[in-house]
This record gives sequence, C-alpha cells and structure tokens, in this order.
Amino acid sequence: MKKTILYQEHVNLGAKIVDFAGFEMPVQYSGIKNEHFAVRERVGLFDVSHMGEFSLKGEKALALIQKITSNDVSKLENGSVQYSTLLNENGGVVDDLLVYKIKENDYFLVVNASNIDKDWAWISKNNTESVEMKNLSDELCLLALQGPKAIEVLKKLTSADLDSLKYYHFTFGTVAGTDNVLISNTGYTGAGGFELYIPNEQAQKLWTALLKEGEAQEILPCGLAARDTLRLEKGFCLYGNELNDSTTPIEAGLNWITKFDKGDFLGKEILVKQKTEGSSKKLVGFELIDRGIPRHEYKVFDSQDNEIGTVTSGTMSPIKKIGIGLAYVKPEFSKIGTEIFIEVRDKKLKSKVVKMPFV
Repeated sequence: MKKTILYQEHVNLGAKIVDFAGFEMPVQYSGIKNEHFAVRERVGLFDVSHMGEFSLKGEKALALIQKITSNDVSKLENGSVQYSTLLNENGGVVDDLLVYKIKENDYFLVVNASNIDKDWAWISKNNTESVEMKNLSDELCLLALQGPKAIEVLKKLTSADLDSLKYYHFTFGTVAGTDNVLISNTGYTGAGGFELYIPNEQAQKLWTALLKEGEAQEILPCGLAARDTLRLEKGFCLYGNELNDSTTPIEAGLNWITKFDKGDFLGKEILVKQKTEGSSKKLVGFELIDRGIPRHEYKVFDSQDNEIGTVTSGTMSPIKKIGIGLAYVKPEFSKIGTEIFIEVRDKKLKSKVVKMPFV
C-alpha cells in the first residue's frame, strides 16, 4: 500500500483511511455531508496526490498526444488545460485525463491513480518518435482547494493574479513561500476553485498554511467520499464506473471532447461509425421518484420489466435529498423524462431520466 506524503496529517486530523487505487487515502474526516456542503457553500481542501503526472517534451510531443487522445490538443494555448480521453485502437477509454500546455513542445498530463502504470505503458508503446517522457507521479503533491471561497483563501497566500486566471487555465506563482507552484483553475467538484501542484517536500507546509488561512472561511479538510458525491451531482464521469477500456467517449456522452477534424487518432473509424450510426448504449443521468439509493452495478428496467441497462454510479444527493445516478441504457430509453426502474434490494424503484448536471 502506498501513502501520499500527507498521510500522517490525515491520521492526525482523525480521517477514516481506506484503500483507494493502492493508496491509503482519507475517505472522510468530519462526515460526508459536512464536507460536501463545505465545498458547495464555502471551501474545502483535498489531498489528491495519488493522481499521476507525466511530462512529455519535444518536437513530436504534440503529434503523439494528438494520436492517443480524443480532443484536439492543437487548440491549446500556452497556460491552458484540456479535458480529454486516452484511447485504445478500438476507441475504448484507457483513461480520462487533463492535458496542460506549459509552452511549445512541453506538455503535462494528469491521469488517474489506478491507471498510472497502464497509461505510462500505453503512451510509451505509442511513442515511436522519441518524445522525451518523464513520470513525475512520485515527486509531486496535488492539493485541490475547492469551493466558492477558495479564491479568498488562496489570495492570502499568493501574489499571483487569480482574478484574471480563467477556467481551465493555469499560471505559476509563489504560494505560502513555495516558489514555482502550478496554480490551475480546475477541479472535480463543480464548485469552482484551484488545483495546486507542488514538490512533495513542500506539501506539509502548504497543506497547513491553506487550512490555517481558510479558518475565517470555515474551511474543512475533505475526503474522497465527498469528492465522489460532489462530482456525481455535476454528472462528471469516474474512470472504472462510467469509463473503461471497452466503453467509448461517444457512448459516455463525451462527444464534446471527441474532435474528428483534427486528423487521424486511435479508434477514429469506430468512433465515427458510432457517431453516425449510433451505439448500443448511452450514458444518462436519472433521479429516483421512489425513495431509495442507487448504487454501482444495480440493474435498470423498463416499465415492462425488461432489463435495459446498468447503474454506473449512484448516491443520495446531499443537495437534492433524493437518489441520483448515472447509468448506461439502451439508446431508446435515453430521452429526458423517460420512466425507468432501478432494482434496489429486489424492489424496482420508479425513476426518470433527467438532464445533467443534477445541481
């Protein structure tokens, strides 16, 4: 089991620790609802240092990333970020990731913790033009300061111009005395905020400074459970649930990050066919009408008791106070307002397909 550099900090704060992607990670501190509402209404701090980071440099770096991802990396300007999927030859999603353009011929990829080794091997296999690659995953700490008051907290610790830092853009600056911190206007909560990439040796200092300076905004340390309920309320995909090697970005509703006019890329022919002819399943958001909580792998039925799909993620929404979830269903059941039934403990609970995000 791996530990992030801040593991002892989480233990000292009374966090419940669980195994996640081979790391001992904090799942919650004061409670999921407390942490969830802290992020939605104020500010919360997450240690997500289990995530992976790769550096790709060289004249052929752009061509390599274009080949293996679904989005159009050529559209990135220096200092901007792009959400994308890493693809296999069949159009399946090897991972979803963020692509940062540091400068010309210099890119920074952020991947999921559970896929670090798999992604590295896949990118290396496709690196036929000697692009300079470096795996920085064990060297960097990633802190996510999330919520509407995150900017107030971070402003106390940096002179970087946060007001002009647009969504999905980043800058470098000194934060809490640590130089050259990558400050990114991104996050996985849908509540606004920043992600901060720093060397491991500076992590404890920054973690402590953020919690101290955030006291006036009633900041809370937050665990992975709240991160999951927050992303689900916004309808964000989670790798291993909505995304996997045999599911395509078209099926997952990620057409908006699948650019067919950028040239050839892995799985393009299959994805074009799915876009034009349709696919056998489609990801939808749903809300329970009956009382209950949907969970991963629960079955989905139509009104005639025919099985039509599977729940990929589900929870009781802290904001809406009803069961919500994501599911793959047959395309004919994907229209907004369609009545579907979720099997929960041998009972089929009435639900409806809704437009996302949920909140």
